Amino acid sequence: MSVQEVKKETSIASNYKTIYTAADAMLETLQENGVKYIFANLGSDHPAIIESFAKAKLEDKDTPQIITCPHEFVAMSAAHGYAMLTGEPQAVIVHVDCGTQNLGGAIHNAAKARIPILIFAGTSPATQEGELKGSRNEYIHWLQDSFDQRGIVRGYAKYDNEIRTGKNIKQVVTRSIQIAKSDPKGPAYLMAAREVMEEEIDPYEIDHNRWGCISPSAIPDDRIQEIAGRLLKAAKPLIVTSYAGRNQRSVQQLIKLSERLAIPVLESVPSYMNFPSDHPMHIGYTWNEPHQNKHLEDADFILVVDSDVPWIPYKNKPSENSEIIIIDIDPLKEKIPLWYIPAEGFFKADSFIALSQINSYINKHQRLIDESSVSNRYTAISRIHKAQRLEWEAMEYPGEESAITPQMLTGCLREVLNDEDIVISEAITNFSTVTRHLPRNKPGTYFSPGASSLGWSGGAAFGAKLAAPDKLVVALTGDGSFMFSNPTPLHWMSGKYETPFLTIIYNNDGWTAPKLSTLGVHPNGIAQQTDEFFVKFNPAARYADIAKSAGGTFAFIVEKPKELKDTLLKAIHAVKHEGKSAVVDVRLPQG
Repeated sequence: MSVQEVKKETSIASNYKTIYTAADAMLETLQENGVKYIFANLGSDHPAIIESFAKAKLEDKDTPQIITCPHEFVAMSAAHGYAMLTGEPQAVIVHVDCGTQNLGGAIHNAAKARIPILIFAGTSPATQEGELKGSRNEYIHWLQDSFDQRGIVRGYAKYDNEIRTGKNIKQVVTRSIQIAKSDPKGPAYLMAAREVMEEEIDPYEIDHNRWGCISPSAIPDDRIQEIAGRLLKAAKPLIVTSYAGRNQRSVQQLIKLSERLAIPVLESVPSYMNFPSDHPMHIGYTWNEPHQNKHLEDADFILVVDSDVPWIPYKNKPSENSEIIIIDIDPLKEKIPLWYIPAEGFFKADSFIALSQINSYINKHQRLIDESSVSNRYTAISRIHKAQRLEWEAMEYPGEESAITPQMLTGCLREVLNDEDIVISEAITNFSTVTRHLPRNKPGTYFSPGASSLGWSGGAAFGAKLAAPDKLVVALTGDGSFMFSNPTPLHWMSGKYETPFLTIIYNNDGWTAPKLSTLGVHPNGIAQQTDEFFVKFNPAARYADIAKSAGGTFAFIVEKPKELKDTLLKAIHAVKHEGKSAVVDVRLPQG
């Protein structure tokens, strides 16, 4: 800092009247609750917060770092990505009702995936004649006045409230985080008028040790005996999971149970790395495939652990004679209007604790295990696993090599990535391809949205990179999802905050998912006969160049198989050694 700058700051500090506002208390509370980043899209409702940040910077006071986000969807997705890796909620600040609505699909994603995030929005000032500091002084303050701003997100926020005074702002903010972090987790939404945030208050403290989240729950011992008993007597047991890996300790307990009783594991629509793909007891994945999964059909007992959609009954379900037990933090899916799976038991419990309980019971009652049956089953499932993997690998090398197939692309990614790299997958119609051909074997190295609002992967990759700066973060996305990700603000943020990540676009010139949905309902309809689904993106945009213009990324379009591996290696080098984000637009056959 120059001598002139030092004198200027000294002068500002000496002339500055020391005051403490509700905004100061809120930022202080976020810091005390472990929030490291505030993903902010600031507006006319935030003068007190902006002033508080400026004051904190002048005083060299510790506060969460502001990440300026030119679009709210990206802000929310970034907070989602960070919390997904760390389990720690971050904060998002948006502008009144307009910014709240721009959160849109991103708050859907956080709600459905049970991600803890604190959202704060201002409101239009509550006074208009200068009665209080912060009173209305811009015409938009009347236009942005809403009868029920909180109602915009009420269907998706786990908790919503209005801060009405600065005198208890620390309690209200901390309660919001407490609820957001308690299972089932989810976003919390707070709002306050400008006058409230400008309110001068006396500094005060609360004891954060007394504001913890709800302790994880267990299963009653007598019911553990029942569950373990069913597993022990089953001839063809099966475990189905989707997000057990959200707690990485659950993965080890799941492996322990699977190995001890030779229980195969099927992943249904996985949003985490739940079970090592290379483990002999892993028997694949189920997504939207329009056929019956044989392992699901043959199972005589199914243990569902952390799964919203373990199967799709219309086209793929267990036999009527199969016994089913469901263990989940939300076993009845209380936020989903139409959901039911008839089962012998529903248990609201933490998967790590529940699996540990089951393993402990089995360990104490090993005499009940039919070791011969377990050994034979382990051998049989291992053979199925090996044959399945050989079949998948064969799909990566089609006879015609003039075009790049999704399987070829994903197999090539497997060759150039390592086990520690973090994969953020939003490949939509290629979800199944990614899980099959890019196996993840370490907890915390695979994530998908666990919801359905497209564009998530870009912001999530940014947030993941903030959470794991030493890891290579790879976002896999379709061309449609890439456009939804708001690539201009996203890659501007990546350049400004030096958070480089790699994006691979599975570009099939359109939205394939609506086409497949139409064919699922009208397999021989007019759309199929005329090949008119209204979802094609040709002529294709130069997607990688959009990102390059916004953030100086490495950008490349790949159309030929022989160029693929070399380009991917160059892109990885740009991210890891040049500190630049990279976007590789891979042109695939049209969907």
